[in-house]
Amino acid sequence: MLDVADLRVSFGGTEVVRGVSLRISPGECVAIVGESGSGKSVTARALLGLAGSNARTSSERLRVRGRELGSAGEREWQRVRARDVGLILQDALVSLDPLRPVGREIEDPLRLHERMPPTARRARVLELLHRVGMPDPALAARQRSGELSGGLRQRALIAAAIALDPPLLIADEPTTALDVSVQARILALLARFTANGTGLLLISHDLAVVRELADRILVMRDGAVIEEGTTAEVLGAPRTAYTRALIAAVPSGTPRGMPLSVVDRPPAAEAEAVATARTAIETPLPALRDQRPLLALDHVTKTFEVADGRFTAVDDVSLSVHRGETLGLVGESGSGKTTVARLALALTKPDSGDVVLDGTEWSRLREAERRPMRPRIGAIYQDALSSFDPRWNVGRILADAASGTERGAPAPGVAALLQQVGLAASVAHRRPLTLSGGQRQRVAIARALAASPEVLICDEPVSALDVTIQAQILDLLDELQRSRGLACLFISHDLGVVRHMADRVAVMQGGRIVEAGAAEQVFAQPAHPYTAQLVADSPRLVH
Repeated sequence: MLDVADLRVSFGGTEVVRGVSLRISPGECVAIVGESGSGKSVTARALLGLAGSNARTSSERLRVRGRELGSAGEREWQRVRARDVGLILQDALVSLDPLRPVGREIEDPLRLHERMPPTARRARVLELLHRVGMPDPALAARQRSGELSGGLRQRALIAAAIALDPPLLIADEPTTALDVSVQARILALLARFTANGTGLLLISHDLAVVRELADRILVMRDGAVIEEGTTAEVLGAPRTAYTRALIAAVPSGTPRGMPLSVVDRPPAAEAEAVATARTAIETPLPALRDQRPLLALDHVTKTFEVADGRFTAVDDVSLSVHRGETLGLVGESGSGKTTVARLALALTKPDSGDVVLDGTEWSRLREAERRPMRPRIGAIYQDALSSFDPRWNVGRILADAASGTERGAPAPGVAALLQQVGLAASVAHRRPLTLSGGQRQRVAIARALAASPEVLICDEPVSALDVTIQAQILDLLDELQRSRGLACLFISHDLGVVRHMADRVAVMQGGRIVEAGAAEQVFAQPAHPYTAQLVADSPRLVH
């Protein structure tokens, strides 16, 4: 299906993909893993002639289904894309046209490559949306991307990619924004494709997902493949220190408070970090908490007007987060998690109930009254790019956020903020659009920390990060929480991350909290059937 030898891609005088070679046979899944900036996504795009007009691409061989495309022009590539090779991109919000209904997006390949009457195309769109797990295909087909959650947008992208049943799929982080139940369905769908002979190139930072699907793995670093082999070989007996670090950074199975990134440190520093973590674990977090919650939602309900009436997004939800505590919030896309986050931030007003910030009725204040208190509560969003002003560089974004601190409070410098989240000071001069997805998310985290908040609302804060940077960010959040008594509402579809980070967890379904309790208790012995299904569907690195 795909045969590539010595693929090289350069931008200006910098070679970012250096001699990559790979083959994919019918029915085979090959995965490429590595950190952000390792060259994974550039490799995937180059295989479709989409590296960019300013890219210089060369290869000894680049064949798709036996056709040599190393010197193909744009017209020839257009005949290959969608029909011979389907592409599933990571950033759904940027990839979908915000002005067109989702159904029209999915119809495009059918309109361009198939002679189908409009009624047949519409029926095919509904079938595709159903296959990727869209809850209401007919409604979704009429909606625009801005009306869908991150997970629903990602499903729409997958539906468009498989519209023509291409014999080869390139999937660049295809399950990044999906909750575990839908992720399990998508993985099963991709597995069915490979079982029926479709070749699959999977780009992912989620090693548990890679373990579920891949037959072979290529590990990339700095544009080159440094290790490859069968999935069992690479994940079971990695040969390089870099691959071992990737595996060790996966949070699943690592206890609360235990650092994830200690493997990157010298032995003495690693031993000290482990000892510190054990001491922290033995110190009960309730000792850091006030008796009064720092943030509380009290019987909050929120509805929205939709075409056929009103939709209840949040239904009589009560939650509380204490100083020094992390409350994990999990549930499928559309369950109401992000609406809870917006209510907590007072970006959305509840229909009934109250949001209370440190004893103050936060949701009832006028915005002018809230403004002096806003530095006390920070937010890290799932879709970092859409939350930035694209005209500003990173330095201005962070300086603007730091200027929101109270008078007299020292604002952390831009370079110090970037260092905290593992970015070079030179990133300050770049605009968000020129950064990788993982780099943009780290800038979003730095922005949230700029005003030294007491509460952090984290809505999928590490979903776009590779495992090693994810480990550093999770360790950073844990360290900040313990040193500052930071309260954290941590929303994520990744149950492994939530299990590692949360003291307590609440499970949402259909706008309601169906189960809540100590994290270990909920994950080890779920009481509600929905929670049990989430745990069962969550991919694991080790079974």
